[in-house]
Amino acid sequence: MALNKWNNVHPLTLSLLSGLLLTSAWPNTALTIGLLFAWVPLLLMAHQKGPAFPLLRYVGLSLFIWNTGTTWWLWNSTGFGAVAAIVINTTLMCIPWWGYIKMRRYFTEMISLISLVAFWLTFEYIHLNWSISWPWLTLGNGLSAFTSYIQWYEYTGVGGGSLLIWIVNLLVFHSMVSLKEGKQKTAFYFSGFALFLIALLVFISQQLLPQKNKLTEKTNVVVVQPNMDPYQKFETLTTADQVNRLVQLSVNAIDSNTVMVIWPETAMSAADWQDNIKVNPYYQPIFQFVAAHPSIQLISGIETFKQYGNTAATKTARKTNDGIYYDAFNAAVRLQSNQEPVYYNKSKLVPGVESLPSFLRFMAPVFEQFGGSTGGYGVSDTAVVFRDPIAQLNAAPIICYESIYGEYVTNYVKSGATMLAIMTNDGWWGNTPGHQQHLSYAKLRAIETRRWIARSANTGISAFINPRGEIEQSLAWDKRGAIKMAIPSEQKLSFYVQYGDLIFKLAAAVAAFFVVVYFYKKSTHARKAN
Repeated sequence: MALNKWNNVHPLTLSLLSGLLLTSAWPNTALTIGLLFAWVPLLLMAHQKGPAFPLLRYVGLSLFIWNTGTTWWLWNSTGFGAVAAIVINTTLMCIPWWGYIKMRRYFTEMISLISLVAFWLTFEYIHLNWSISWPWLTLGNGLSAFTSYIQWYEYTGVGGGSLLIWIVNLLVFHSMVSLKEGKQKTAFYFSGFALFLIALLVFISQQLLPQKNKLTEKTNVVVVQPNMDPYQKFETLTTADQVNRLVQLSVNAIDSNTVMVIWPETAMSAADWQDNIKVNPYYQPIFQFVAAHPSIQLISGIETFKQYGNTAATKTARKTNDGIYYDAFNAAVRLQSNQEPVYYNKSKLVPGVESLPSFLRFMAPVFEQFGGSTGGYGVSDTAVVFRDPIAQLNAAPIICYESIYGEYVTNYVKSGATMLAIMTNDGWWGNTPGHQQHLSYAKLRAIETRRWIARSANTGISAFINPRGEIEQSLAWDKRGAIKMAIPSEQKLSFYVQYGDLIFKLAAAVAAFFVVVYFYKKSTHARKAN
């Protein structure tokens, strides 16, 4: 389409184009490059139509297409949850654009666009940290398909990826506008700088790639994938059958050099009090396995409860009919011969399904009807590291949804984790892009922390991921089995581990500055008008 005809393109077409570009570029596809110009149609629309144009309705359509096209698979788990997630997330994503629309009334186009980037990055940062967090579509996640080119995430985290995507989009936009205005030289500068920036970051990535030396460790880690359909888990298998399958797969995979076995989220599903699991009859084969192999630490997902007596010790504590307060946990446990169980309770809970913020408690009966938790799960106050002083392989027990939180994962590493153990159950979504995206995001945690990852997924995809973000070994979807690999103990702390999401925090400061200046401009304008 000729550049001078962009003015004649209907806004609906531009809106659809942005939405489709964002969707088609999302992992795992070969079209990730589309993220570098996916915002351009909307930016062209804003440029052509002026501040009075009802831009937000078309932005909302683009964002709705993106959310629906990339996270529709949530429907397999809960139809209500899928609709709620798509609608709410679309609405929240409109807020940075709404701020940009407001800014256009008092500032130049360039300043307004800078504010849009700051507002968007601030939104992503808030969405990583508040009570209804759903950062699945953080822009920086979209580059996870090309880990060789984003090794600089060890400094910036996903915030750097989000910023890069916006910068390149703005450069492409300004190049197109300059061409339309007959400024070929200016257009050349904008497009040339975009290409230079991308080439520079690719070059830097190649320099940052850790050496890929031949592994010489004598110890190994076993990851088990039991492949139990979560919807038929108790209809087709008894609890004893499930335990026996996990134990047998582990026995068949270990050898004399195995120091760790990892099972997936809620693998130990006979929910019991945390101080009672050692005598739980269902778990006796597990403790027999541990006792028979004293050099092995078993790390598993588990469903547990903890009593507090007559005192509500936490905000999430529930009350029995007998007046006893307790918490329910989606937890991880470390078991080793002659040692007491060590627990970590999942702290990043799925909104609606595992937790409800206080301002949504009135909807508890609705979420319960569609598979949610009215009381919510309890959480651990801090990230817990499962330590093995003999093997010197200290594992970060990361449970499912937690693996998409880069800065949160750094807490494990700062506490001494030398590897990341991800336990998940992606079977709720079926064989859809959901489990593939989740695996892809795990590669970003490897780069950010420069740690090996051992990922145990109930129905797949289980994998070993090296500190370069490369999958070294995997077990495919819908397969039963185990994989084994020698994992070195990494000690060095990356820049990102030490300092976290600096780009997001800087963007938040810039956004706050813009808001203050906006209200100052607005009040000044109002006084002059009077």
